[in-house]
Amino acid sequence: MSLNLVHLVGRTGAPPEIRYFESGKVLCKLTLAVDRRSKNDDQPDWFELELWGRTAEIAANYVKKGGLIGVEGSLKIETWSDRNTGANRSKPVIKVDRLDLLGSKKDNQNGNLNQDEF
Repeated sequence: MSLNLVHLVGRTGAPPEIRYFESGKVLCKLTLAVDRRSKNDDQPDWFELELWGRTAEIAANYVKKGGLIGVEGSLKIETWSDRNTGANRSKPVIKVDRLDLLGSKKDNQNGNLNQDEF
């Protein structure tokens, strides 16, 4: 049996980057800062998120920098060859299947998420 399932809750590090393709597909990329359970480490872990389709459009319309979100998805490893050195490179990316907007009422008043727009 194999399982590739990731659940994260954190705050976005930048506004969403949205791309529309000629094929009609939509891609949204986000960064997410997630605090560790241990209070000894005050630096968050950073994750790159990849959202497709309707989920990407929702993220582009409602997620703002610093917004609190929850995601469910799977881990994938992107690989490429560095143009300058030719070295093989890789990075983890979370392919998001589900997005939950978790912003508080205070966040909404600050322009992050507006529940009336749904």
